[in-house]
Amino acid sequence: MTEQELIYTLALQHVPKIGSTTAKKLINHCGSAEAVLKEKRSNLLKIDGIGTIIIEGLFDRIHIEEAENELHFIKSNKIEVHYFTDELYPERLKQCIDGPILLFQSGNINLKEQYIISIVGTRKITTNGIAFCEKLVETLSSYNPVIVSGFAYGTDITAQKAAVKNNLQTIGCLAHGLNQIYPKVHKKYVADIEEHGGFYTDFWSTDEFDRNNFLKRNRIIAGLSEATIVIESAEKGGSLVTADIANSYNRDVFAVPGRTTDSQSVGCNNLIKQQKAHLLSDPLDVPYLLNWKLETEPKQTVQKQLFVELEADEKIVYNYLKSKEKELLDVIALDCDMPSYKIASLLLSMELKGVVRPLPGKLFEVI
Repeated sequence: MTEQELIYTLALQHVPKIGSTTAKKLINHCGSAEAVLKEKRSNLLKIDGIGTIIIEGLFDRIHIEEAENELHFIKSNKIEVHYFTDELYPERLKQCIDGPILLFQSGNINLKEQYIISIVGTRKITTNGIAFCEKLVETLSSYNPVIVSGFAYGTDITAQKAAVKNNLQTIGCLAHGLNQIYPKVHKKYVADIEEHGGFYTDFWSTDEFDRNNFLKRNRIIAGLSEATIVIESAEKGGSLVTADIANSYNRDVFAVPGRTTDSQSVGCNNLIKQQKAHLLSDPLDVPYLLNWKLETEPKQTVQKQLFVELEADEKIVYNYLKSKEKELLDVIALDCDMPSYKIASLLLSMELKGVVRPLPGKLFEVI
């Protein structure tokens, strides 16, 4: 992207009533951000879903001026900028209709051929939550995943510190520009995280700090990853919003269960109860359900045994899969009228017996 193209794209991103989805629609119609800003108002209004309120102020000179100032900040601080169609723009985020048109990066991030998961949860994480989070990251370290989180208090920083400790790449998604760090007490972790990954944001250096930014930031956390893991959450919280966004992107969600009397487990328990998340009781549930493979893992050919003893529920699942050829875990659970966690357990047992095998994307098939 040339400097001029970046200025026009920044200018379009700066227009208050034009979000990422609308900006992409305008760019796709006109060909570029520059073409959008040079197009006649009457022609823009012919685009489906574009009204006078949306493009109000679109042609104000202030957007170009602010874009030029932001470009100076970007260049002065050696910030990498990724356009939503660029090769280095995160592949999974490209699949999200509301992914930002420009993503700003600091650090050394490499997402090519990497397993990527997001770990989120309450800022008031308990001792048990910290222990599980650290065990989770340590256990998964052999698969070399990228750990994404929000760099906030509690669960976020616990996950990212654990990633650094296990020499994993980690990404902090920020709810503000790259000219500041929130919370300030986490400034001491910035160097380690940039050495082991870095930071992403779609906020400018001039954007005011606002609590609503955290909710906007959460779409990037969910969008970057193939799965979002909620360690702990109260009945309401930002991590539940991230889980909902991940579900809307058709990504896997895991939740760690807790006692019904624990306030910081209510959100996770509800996600599981409402079948919005897999029950995560063992860290190895993650690579199993996501079908991760170890690079050093010897390739084995699973052969179906001629005479296999199947339990009654296993027979139901086996016969169902035989008629469907292959199906999603959650669809199997729905059609077989069993909870997802039980189906996951049955499938694991049947895989060990050599009658089914997992496929990418939570699909399973009969061997």
